[in-house]
Amino acid sequence: MKFFQYEALGSTSVEADRLFDSGEAPAFWVRADQQTAGRGRRGREWSSPKGNFYGTACYAFDGKPNEAAKLSFVAAIAVAKTLNAYTLTSEPTLKWPNDVLIDGRKIAGLLLEAKPGRVLIGIGINLISHPDGGNVPPTHLLEHMDPAVLNSEEPEFTGVEGVLAILAREFDQAFRRHLAYGFSATRADWTALSKGIPGPVTVRLPDETFTGEAQSLLENGALRVVAGDGTIRDVHAGDVFSGS
Repeated sequence: MKFFQYEALGSTSVEADRLFDSGEAPAFWVRADQQTAGRGRRGREWSSPKGNFYGTACYAFDGKPNEAAKLSFVAAIAVAKTLNAYTLTSEPTLKWPNDVLIDGRKIAGLLLEAKPGRVLIGIGINLISHPDGGNVPPTHLLEHMDPAVLNSEEPEFTGVEGVLAILAREFDQAFRRHLAYGFSATRADWTALSKGIPGPVTVRLPDETFTGEAQSLLENGALRVVAGDGTIRDVHAGDVFSGS
């Protein structure tokens, strides 16, 4: 596994794509201390000041787009397990489709892009600071670490390079498990970390908002919701919030 680390980039995903096109063989990671053009889902800007984690994994992949999309669940599992490597005051949980939360606040974002021969998994984790705003209140890692381990002679948190080492290992394990056992194994791992399924949700789509009971993560990656009127709705894209 190769690691390419920079002081600043426009986007780690763009750099990973460039490296692949120039002949660099996957798998590899690209990390930057800061990004000047970081992106989130649906083209949203991802704030990228120094001190937080910004990285992209490039893996060989030739599956169909709908199969590649399932890797976002793999990445969310890897991020949650990475955070669990630290002594936290609350466990991280997952929100459909791929948000990572602590105490109901967003700590990480993922952006997946599938292209011929590879898949790029962009990951941003708030470590020492977080931006304001967003659909889900944000947070960062140091707010949730046990003060005893932060102030010890050998602190657990050693910065972004330590996070990269853990994340690269966790993602590689989750990716290989996904390839070996299929989405059913990934779905089970994701559901165990989600905490909100089954449970009440509000679903916000481009043209409507409705409430209901989230039932399960389906084999195709959709979230099955029983709406308030009793109809079954399989949500393939949109924003989902716990509670009704």
